[in-house]
Amino acid sequence: MAAKKGGGKEARRAELGAAVQRALLVRGLEGLRLRDIAEEAGVTPAAVLYYGDLDALVHETYQLAIERYSQDREQAADRFADARDKLRSCIDHGVAGGPDDALTRLLFEYWPRCLRDARAAALDSALTERQIAVYAGILVLGQAQGHFTLQDPPRLLAANFVAMEDGYQMEVLAGRRTRAEVVSALHAHARAVTGHDLGEER
Repeated sequence: MAAKKGGGKEARRAELGAAVQRALLVRGLEGLRLRDIAEEAGVTPAAVLYYGDLDALVHETYQLAIERYSQDREQAADRFADARDKLRSCIDHGVAGGPDDALTRLLFEYWPRCLRDARAAALDSALTERQIAVYAGILVLGQAQGHFTLQDPPRLLAANFVAMEDGYQMEVLAGRRTRAEVVSALHAHARAVTGHDLGEER
């Protein structure tokens, strides 16, 4: 974790954050030790502690992963004006690429801690609400544009999309379903709740 020329504390912290992510993906949250992070960063455990204890470092890594995941999806949807394209893009950017999808694995490695840690649960709730907000906004827009016919409140439908995604993500990460299968399933759900087939040409 030696600082590059022209670098500084922020650059070293970014390098450490990357080391925490690598260690989490290799060891898993429950087996993670400070020594694992130090080895990934190429420094001593004491040097790692300069930036915080193990819980603080993992918490910060989870925060950054949430922000990256959420921003990627929001920006993908924002590229389009038509709600049909937004919904297709939102689904596409929310499904893991496969068992080795590092960002999605990071989010799910941390999830069990939410059952026992209020601070972790608050982060997870923020992530869920952010994803619901994206879907709800798209559904409202689609209704206003005359493309979607919604039989239930947009927020309820949005929450169902996110719940389905979360369940399917585990299947993809475990290698039991492919990304293509999950995207197809979510398209089928979209057709059922909006009346629009995302696969049809227009």
